[in-house]
Amino acid sequence: MKEEEFDKKQLLKPINMLNMYAQGAFPMADESGEIDWYQPKTRTIIPLNNFNIPRSLRKFMDTCKFEFTYDERTIEVVRNCANREETWISEELVNAYKGLEEIGFLHSVEVLESKKLIGGLYGIAIGGAFFGESMFSLKSQASKTALVKLIEYLKERDFELLDVQFTTPHLEMFGTVEIEFEKYNGMLSIAYEKDASFL
Repeated sequence: MKEEEFDKKQLLKPINMLNMYAQGAFPMADESGEIDWYQPKTRTIIPLNNFNIPRSLRKFMDTCKFEFTYDERTIEVVRNCANREETWISEELVNAYKGLEEIGFLHSVEVLESKKLIGGLYGIAIGGAFFGESMFSLKSQASKTALVKLIEYLKERDFELLDVQFTTPHLEMFGTVEIEFEKYNGMLSIAYEKDASFL
């Protein structure tokens, strides 16, 4: 095995993954399955003290029959997020996430209807920072409602930062803000001083 390949494998060990996330990096697999770590100069966050929940979505949540759970079917959520034509979540990365789940750092919000998983999201929590990774929806509005629950959940538990990596039309409605990495790094430092816990 080449030294570079060995180093990349080592980075998928739980403790090393946490160290990379703590520095503001995140992993993605390319079409061949090779996993690299990325640290963009501009990051997107949803401010937990100034987020937006669209009125129509709030109205929908008041009448829908969705149920929400936390950390009950996390790897199932990850696999659903990976189940698409083009995905950056390789099987190797799924296995790496299992390692983070085992030591209590991988978390999920599950959306259920009639006990069936229809949507959800997952991410990594370190201190008062939550690094959102991916979401999925098998029914209209399911992933959006999961995000609403995540935002409210993090705010209740005194989290400082919700990192969503990149801006998308799906996320913009929640009040996303793009910030330079230097400012983002400062927010991470504040978040790590928080005595916050996902569960």
